[in-house]
Amino acid sequence: MAFYLFRKMIRKLPGRVIRLIPIPEPALTEGFGSRGQIGGICREMGLENVLLVTDRNVYALGFAGKILSSLSENGIRASVFSDIDSEPTVEIIRRGRDAAAACGAQGIIALGGGSVLDSSKIIAAAAKHPKKKVERYLHKFSIVKGKTLPLITVPSTAGTGAENTVGAVVKNARGVKKATVVAGLNVTNVVLDSELTLTAPQSVTVWCGIDALSHGLEGLLSDTKSKPDDLEKSSECVRICMEVLPRLIENPGDVEARQKMCLAAHYGGNAINRQLAGYVHAIAHSIGAMYHIPHGKAIAFCLLPVVAAQKELCRNRLAALAVFCSRAGKTQSADEAADQMIEALARLLRQCGLEKGCAALRPEDTPALIRMINADSINYSPSKTFRDAEIAALLDQIRKGDWL
Repeated sequence: MAFYLFRKMIRKLPGRVIRLIPIPEPALTEGFGSRGQIGGICREMGLENVLLVTDRNVYALGFAGKILSSLSENGIRASVFSDIDSEPTVEIIRRGRDAAAACGAQGIIALGGGSVLDSSKIIAAAAKHPKKKVERYLHKFSIVKGKTLPLITVPSTAGTGAENTVGAVVKNARGVKKATVVAGLNVTNVVLDSELTLTAPQSVTVWCGIDALSHGLEGLLSDTKSKPDDLEKSSECVRICMEVLPRLIENPGDVEARQKMCLAAHYGGNAINRQLAGYVHAIAHSIGAMYHIPHGKAIAFCLLPVVAAQKELCRNRLAALAVFCSRAGKTQSADEAADQMIEALARLLRQCGLEKGCAALRPEDTPALIRMINADSINYSPSKTFRDAEIAALLDQIRKGDWL
């Protein structure tokens, strides 16, 4: 009870704090094969030496080739650091910082998924001040004097939106994941290239897409002061995902749909930056960590129970979203429209192949999960603060899957 009252009292604080953090406003380059324009972008920025940061898999697939050719054609020297893995550590960041120093990098190009993008943010910060310990950038807030090195981000998946978010997650020396907010992050350009997502397995496409959708949806339902432009981007994120994911399930080679998903994920990243997430992510992070469920799949299990539990408080917002996404008519009541929005989301999850219920979730783990969820929820400003009994009920719904 004491934690619930404390959490309820500070519920709006994260939303207020995030407005104090400088948010990057990068130039956006879109299109199939658009990473081939990066050499020209670097030339216009006046960069002569850059470090391309990626992971071994992306590098082995040859995705870096078009970028490196573009850099060479524009007279820009490039070095490659491809040691990033799915669970980046402070030691990997240290090696990346040293690689940037060794080549005299004036900027960083990040090519890959969330782990590469997050690692590159901290490498760009640490490389700006190479004499300082890398560990200092793993605090809750990492304030970079004079901004990080310029960062050009090229996401290889359409989901996390990490190409522009100020947050990053890296394991410390003890192997504990540490989340930090990089104040002073200097993302100058984001390149959304659908060619990178074309060969992704259907499971990656689908669950990354649901993750992107959740960012927009939770942003709209958060208790933060949002600008009209941010509300529109979050709404558009949800609309695109609902329209495009079924197309990609039917036809994975639909390039137009893949490019739209890249933009939806980018808008979802904007929601994380300016509106934060909520209990969908707090619960998904917790069950994902305990049962090793991939993040997007964990989000899918949690999405509907949590949204439905906030329906009374968020009825009008859900109704407006239903109309925006053409899932309800303007003349329908708010109750009817909100219900149709929730049912449309349930249909989408069924189309995505989500099984009925999370079988991995064990009832005896509920007390431990509640503690984890409470701790994670402090990072967000959801529309409602859930009591422990309400979280336990949500976990039971997620386990059984009756809502699907």
